[in-house]
Amino acid sequence: MVNEEYRGLVYPWGRQSPVEHGQPLEVAPGVWWVRFAMPGGLDHINIWLLEEAGGWTVVDTCLKLDSAKEQWESLFTGFMQNKPILRVICTHLHPDHIGLAGWLCERFDCEVWMTRSEYLNGSLLLSYTSDDLPSTALQFYKRAGFSEEQLKTYQQRFGTFGKMSAPLPHSYRRIVDLETINIGDHYWQVVIGQGHSPEHACLYCPGLKLIIAGDQILPRITPNVSVFPTEPDGNPLEYWLSSNTRLLDILPEDLLVLPAHQSPFRGAKTRLNQIIDSHRQSLALLYKNLAESKTVPECFIYLFNRELKEHEVHLATGETIAHLNYLLQRGNVTREINSEGLYTYRANPNSQFIHADDVAA
Repeated sequence: MVNEEYRGLVYPWGRQSPVEHGQPLEVAPGVWWVRFAMPGGLDHINIWLLEEAGGWTVVDTCLKLDSAKEQWESLFTGFMQNKPILRVICTHLHPDHIGLAGWLCERFDCEVWMTRSEYLNGSLLLSYTSDDLPSTALQFYKRAGFSEEQLKTYQQRFGTFGKMSAPLPHSYRRIVDLETINIGDHYWQVVIGQGHSPEHACLYCPGLKLIIAGDQILPRITPNVSVFPTEPDGNPLEYWLSSNTRLLDILPEDLLVLPAHQSPFRGAKTRLNQIIDSHRQSLALLYKNLAESKTVPECFIYLFNRELKEHEVHLATGETIAHLNYLLQRGNVTREINSEGLYTYRANPNSQFIHADDVAA
C-alpha cells in the first residue's frame, strides 16, 4: 500500500488505480475490486465482488458492452472459479451500474436487488425508444435555452438509455434504508442517498469498516445532480444536500470508501463536507450574479467557471436548473418567460438569502 494523501483524503492504493482492467484486488477480507473499461471521459467503473461460501454477490455491473461481457466471462471461469453469482446489487439506475444486471441475473438465475425508486425509474427509462419523445421534453429544453441544433441532437439521442443497458428482470428484491443484509461473514447496512438519482443505495459494513458508496461519495469529482423533463420543477439538490448531511451523522471518519469511479480512499466525512461546501459556494455565487435576469446558459459560467464543450451542455443544463430550482423553491429567485420563450431567473430583492454556510440546513 502507498497511503498517498491529497486534499485531506488518504488513498491506500494511491490516487491512480493499481488494478488492471479485469484483474481483481482484495481490499478487505472477501471484498474484491475489479475495474471495467468504458468509453468516454469517465473511462471506467469499479465493480465489487463479495465472496460467500456458496458463490458471489456482485455490486454494480458496467454498461452493456461486448468488452464488458468478455471481462465477466473471463472472471467466471478464472478468478470466480465457476462459483455462481447469488445476487446482483445495483446501487442505482444509471446504465454503467445496471447495464449488465439483466444479463447476469438471467445467466445465473438470481435476483437483482435494488431500491424501489431505482428499479421502477430504471425500468421506465429502459422502455423509451426514439419514437417516444414527448413534446413536454422539447419544451423543457427550449425554455432552458437549447439551440435548434441542440434540440435536434437531443431528439436523435432520445431513447439511447436502453441501448446501454440490458432489460432489467421483470421482478426484483427490494432493499430499503437501514436494512441489514448478511453477505459472507459480515452484515451490511443499506444507507440511502438522494439527488444524483432517486434512491441510491450504499452498502456500509461496520465489521470491515468500509462502505461501497456507488456514486454517492466520489473522491475527486462531484456527481451530476440534475433536473430532467420528467420532473421539471424537481428539487434534487435539496435532497442531495440533506442526504449527504445525514451521511455525515451516520458514517465514521475512518471508513474505507469504495467508490464506483476513481480510487478507494479514507476520509468519508472530509469528502462529504467538501461536496456539500462546493454546492453551497455555487449557490451563493449564482445568487450573487442574478441581480439582473439571466437565462440558463448565461448561468453556466458561475457553476462551471469555463467554456463548456458541446457534449457537456445537456448535463450542465440539468445541473444548472437544479441549482436554480433550489433557489426558486426557497423564494430567493423569481422565474419568468421572456419574449423569446426562454426561462429567465432573477434574485428576489424581497427575500433574505440564506448564508452559504447554512443552505443545507
